[in-house]
Amino acid sequence: MKQVVQNYKSGELAVLDVPVPGCKPGGVLVRTAYSLISTGTELMKVSEAGMSMLGKARSRPDQVAKVMQSVATNGVPATYRKVMGKLDSYTPLGYSLCGVVEQVGAGIDDVKVGDLVACAGNEHALHAELNWVPKNLYAPVPDGLAPRHAAFGTVGSIAMQGVRQGEPQLGEVALVIGLGLIGQLVVQLLVASGVRVVGADPDPVRCELAERLGAAACGDPASPAVEAAVAELTGGHGVDQVYLAAGGGSNQPVELAARLCRDRGRVVDIGKCRLDLPWNAYYEKELDVRFSRSYGPGRYDPEYELEGRDYPIGYVRWTERRNLACFLDLLARGRVDVEPLVSHIADFDDAVETYQRLKDGELKAVAVLFRYPEQKKEAGEAEAPAVAVPAVRRGAGASTPTRSAKAPVRLAFVGAGNYATSMLLPHLAQRDGVELSTVVTTTALSAANAQRKFGFAEATTDLDAVLGDKSIDAVFVVTRHSSHAELTRRALLAGKTVFVEKPLALTEDELAGVLAAVEESGNDRLQVGFNRRFAPLLQEARKRFGARTGPASLRYLVNAGRLQHGSWYLQQGTEGSRFAGEGGHFIDTASWLLEADPVSVYAVATSGNEDMQVVLRYPDGSTATISYVTTGASGFPKETLDLVADGKVLRLDDFVRASLFVEGGGGPKKWVSSRLPKARDKGQNAELAAFIKAVRTGGPMPVPLESLVATTSATLAVQAGLAAGAPVTLERAR
Repeated sequence: MKQVVQNYKSGELAVLDVPVPGCKPGGVLVRTAYSLISTGTELMKVSEAGMSMLGKARSRPDQVAKVMQSVATNGVPATYRKVMGKLDSYTPLGYSLCGVVEQVGAGIDDVKVGDLVACAGNEHALHAELNWVPKNLYAPVPDGLAPRHAAFGTVGSIAMQGVRQGEPQLGEVALVIGLGLIGQLVVQLLVASGVRVVGADPDPVRCELAERLGAAACGDPASPAVEAAVAELTGGHGVDQVYLAAGGGSNQPVELAARLCRDRGRVVDIGKCRLDLPWNAYYEKELDVRFSRSYGPGRYDPEYELEGRDYPIGYVRWTERRNLACFLDLLARGRVDVEPLVSHIADFDDAVETYQRLKDGELKAVAVLFRYPEQKKEAGEAEAPAVAVPAVRRGAGASTPTRSAKAPVRLAFVGAGNYATSMLLPHLAQRDGVELSTVVTTTALSAANAQRKFGFAEATTDLDAVLGDKSIDAVFVVTRHSSHAELTRRALLAGKTVFVEKPLALTEDELAGVLAAVEESGNDRLQVGFNRRFAPLLQEARKRFGARTGPASLRYLVNAGRLQHGSWYLQQGTEGSRFAGEGGHFIDTASWLLEADPVSVYAVATSGNEDMQVVLRYPDGSTATISYVTTGASGFPKETLDLVADGKVLRLDDFVRASLFVEGGGGPKKWVSSRLPKARDKGQNAELAAFIKAVRTGGPMPVPLESLVATTSATLAVQAGLAAGAPVTLERAR
């Protein structure tokens, strides 16, 4: 079998072939379905392994003390050999998983072969295909609970034990310092207990996540926002409990705890942070400092963990195993939600690369799962869906048509419906150097109306004649959604520069067909009508926001409203879903603002898919949440957007007003767009100007084709995610 291991001396990580463990009495042999990476504890261990010997010594003074004791007892040579032998060997990683019982040892009667169990322990719930797990370190998974969620059982038990040590009561207020994986779970457990929670973390993305999961308010511990929230919720008395879920060498968490805790409040240490308690502050308030020991009573007791000797429930209500079972029950009943914490799911074979990406900061995550693909069916779960983002391959043909720089740009329109005649043609008809050559529609009258109104030289129903006309420089595809991909494919093969209104494609096969035409013809001159990135107000706001240094959080509310009865948008069988047709606008805008293409999509919807939430994750840890709703009030603006990062907030109100708030050394600063425009400008005119310039000059298209493909793939992934009820990974083809 395969197992993830690390050499603590060299720092080497590897996936090794090792023998299958035997199934001893008092436990079960479990085949892993999912195992969870602890992005705190495990990454700290991985980072320490990469240090020099001096660095290792500084990071583990407790181990140095043991070495010195060994030197005094056994001498330097023997101690050196012992230490080097221990360092220069492979050690396991992992301590939280879910899997299927493959074999039952003697004395076990509470589970059988084929049962799904959650397992705990840094010696028994390892990142390995098979693990032997003693009785008190596993618990059966309730029916209906997804295996990837049950894999959180151990870290959930750690958070639960910490909360139990705080003894929260209904109506109290708690402060959670550190909103990593454990902190996020502590927040949810406290909220489920009837406690109001304030969170503190320097990462704004984690703060926003905690607020989505129930925290009343969150903020940077160095800012006044946290103190203000505590004062408001407690009437100035201070919080009842503080949970230290942070790591690192700073003493700021314990100092903040003393400042914001009430008289005789409780401070619970869950994480591994510096604990230089300021004596006066803790003495004057008589603060009760408590430690939370891992998963609960039984931890580090070999008779409990290895020999299966349980503690009587009348004396010890919540043991390791009972905490594990309790957390699984809360997950199954929906009182705790771990799905929003899943930043990435990696194949087990990619374990080394995944750890390296986490260590290097390339992959920013709250929780990462290893997936063991061959176990999907046994675990009762379908494989997490993935959508391939096709690679753009350009053929050997000329990609830029030759034309005279002085000649007018000659355009043909395929379709002349409401959008074309209201949002595109009015801009083009007034533009110098543009000639509206031909309009093609399926009905003669609509072509004749467009010709009369906008001055097309010709009106026809013959598409082939237009595509074969070498004098036409560019073709606009503005028909119904179901025909976009095929018409675009034909126009590209004909050597035309193409402007297609969104969406580019309604299926992965349609998108593949368009890209096959690009590869076959060598013609990549394509633009999709994602106009919002060209809106002057948004352009100015983005420029004022400036470059980012950290991940961003973006919220985009689209108050789409209900469609009128009979609208062709409702013909989902032929024209795709409403979001498939329109959602690319908002995904493209988010990706443009975040300067990257998404790597995963998670979508949930209300009954009937009327309203949906789409969460996009980006390579640098940024997230974008698109709330696409149809049940809101018609009088509310259609589009509002907030971008938060680096102490700045950009606000866009329906393309009529933009604001920027900046937290700086001289106090908060604010910019508001100087005046309201005469009408909403969503960028169509600027987009058309950029497109015409590219056609006229032969220069690059306004948006790279790779970006158009990534946005289209992400839009398609929304439907796949809704169908699967799981995040969809966007896998870039190579």
